Amino acid sequence: MAGNLVTVGDYLVGDGQPLLFILGPCVMESEDMVLRVADRLAELRDRLHLQITFKSSFDKANRTSVESYRGPGLQEGLRMLEMVRLKTGLPTTTDIHEATQAAPCAEVCSILQIPAFLARQTDLIVAAADAAVARNICVNVKKPQFVAPEDTIHAVNKCRARGLRNVLLSERGSSFGYGRLVNDFRCVPIMQSFGVPVVYDATHSVQLLGGATTGGQRNMVPPLARAAVAVGCDAVFLETHPDPDHAKSDGPNMVVLDQLETLLHQLTTLRETVQAF
Repeated sequence: MAGNLVTVGDYLVGDGQPLLFILGPCVMESEDMVLRVADRLAELRDRLHLQITFKSSFDKANRTSVESYRGPGLQEGLRMLEMVRLKTGLPTTTDIHEATQAAPCAEVCSILQIPAFLARQTDLIVAAADAAVARNICVNVKKPQFVAPEDTIHAVNKCRARGLRNVLLSERGSSFGYGRLVNDFRCVPIMQSFGVPVVYDATHSVQLLGGATTGGQRNMVPPLARAAVAVGCDAVFLETHPDPDHAKSDGPNMVVLDQLETLLHQLTTLRETVQAF
């Protein structure tokens, strides 16, 4: 496959292709909520002709407090993701935190996501790459907040050393002092220069770190997402929830589900405009 193109389910992602949207609630709170979001995303996919992958986590392993809700666990989480896939036809993705999670997640998911804090863990990336090769799926490595974009080539090379070519890199902000993240949009073309499509994570880029729980600036998601698409990112990661103010994780950063359509339309139109030049 030429250039930086990769496959995610039936989608083609990369240069000259439509945006891939990676959407869903931060963590699986209940089966009803997961299906409610997935059904809405499938409706948007069909009506607006979008490339949408459903994302939700079965375990939030890096919560600030030991008392915070983490998720339903691997077995129940994969059951719900499989239910989403079968009911809606949406490809799915989830975070993996341990090498032993790669193979079972690859049986259900079209993308295995490596969290930013774990993107230097060689055993995890190798396990994900091996599982992805075996199932002909994709690995998405999120750029750590503390790593320069140039240095994400090492994660890509670890995947390629295992024979994996279906690799995505994600920009999700860089540490700027204490408790702040900033986006250097040079990250997008720099990481694309490695021959991989680049995802912009608009949700985690607007986190406000520190304190008993992580805060965020939901109102900053649309302008930053538009900026990333204007720069040329190939995919946009947006977490969404029917009632983010009462979500069990990352509520301040998530887009209200009923407000999502307008933003997706804006980003799709902007992508088409950028590609016209």
